[in-house]
Amino acid sequence: MLRLRRTSFLALPLLLNLSLARGQVSDADPQKPSAPVAVPIPANAQQISKQTRYQIIRDFETQLVYARTAFPMGMKGLQLKDGAITTNREELQQALSLWGPAIKPGDPAHISFIQIKNDHIHFEINGGPVHRKKWYQHIEISGAGGQPVQTGGQENSQQNPHGSYLNLYFDRYVPEMTAQQLRELLSPVLDFNARNKEQAYLDTVPPKAKEAIQAHHVLVGMNQEMVLHARGKPPKKVRERDGETEYEEWIYGEPPADVDFVRIVGDEVVRVETMKVSGEKIVRSEREVVLPDKDKDKEARKEPGERPANAPSLRRPGEDAQDAPKPANGTSPISPSAPPDIPMPPGSSGPGEMVGTRR
Repeated sequence: MLRLRRTSFLALPLLLNLSLARGQVSDADPQKPSAPVAVPIPANAQQISKQTRYQIIRDFETQLVYARTAFPMGMKGLQLKDGAITTNREELQQALSLWGPAIKPGDPAHISFIQIKNDHIHFEINGGPVHRKKWYQHIEISGAGGQPVQTGGQENSQQNPHGSYLNLYFDRYVPEMTAQQLRELLSPVLDFNARNKEQAYLDTVPPKAKEAIQAHHVLVGMNQEMVLHARGKPPKKVRERDGETEYEEWIYGEPPADVDFVRIVGDEVVRVETMKVSGEKIVRSEREVVLPDKDKDKEARKEPGERPANAPSLRRPGEDAQDAPKPANGTSPISPSAPPDIPMPPGSSGPGEMVGTRR
């Protein structure tokens, strides 16, 4: 009996510590897994070693991540340096508008290939922009007489519409680092801690839009992607025209429940109308959330036929467009300029002379 009592008293502090530890874990946010904070890479770090190269390739290849930003489709990927995307913003928006995104914010993706170069690390996402050949596609078979035999694995490389790439640049060379430090450098565009697609997407939207999506509420100013995450696919869609403006009406709900009419012009919610069961009608048309880079995105979405007022002309000086209004006297307001004096070679009579060689 005495031995049992002594054992119970000795085990009591251990049980208390375990219960406190469990309480701390339960109080933490289950949606936000705790990740160790990486120590910043020192400025005088040495160049990356061969062993670290192999370690990074083993840790990151085939790893599942979530995108924090849109990756364009085609040969234009993203360039990252010092925690910021250095790719030209206008060119990036134009590529996204013309060809669409290969990976959207919140989409799951896997790192399929890594190449460590002198001053940057090249990451291919979802197979990269071009399909890579398999090992058996590099095999050549020769027949009688040494003539190569065509096989099914020798087709030309084709573009991969579902893949893209990311280049992480450094100042001088790729320094020595740990895997966690590299994850911190990639955190502006790739999320390594998200548990699912919904959580990864919510981390990319403004806080006000995030709260509305979690409450399944639609705000004026949201885009279509936000509406889909907030309410899902609409049971009904109606395409209408208001004057010169075309819009889509996404209808959620059916009587006798509340019915929401979400009006979308282009990719933006411009009006939300709610019909209550009691017959009350609530209309919201004032913008409630502002998304970043909206003006630049509209500028990139301009049709090819649209021409700014100060665009350069391809007409020669003095030429008029056929559909342009001409002056009353019929003359052009711009006088043609004389061509510059070009020195002719000695012995030539003019610009139209044929010059030949004597045999």
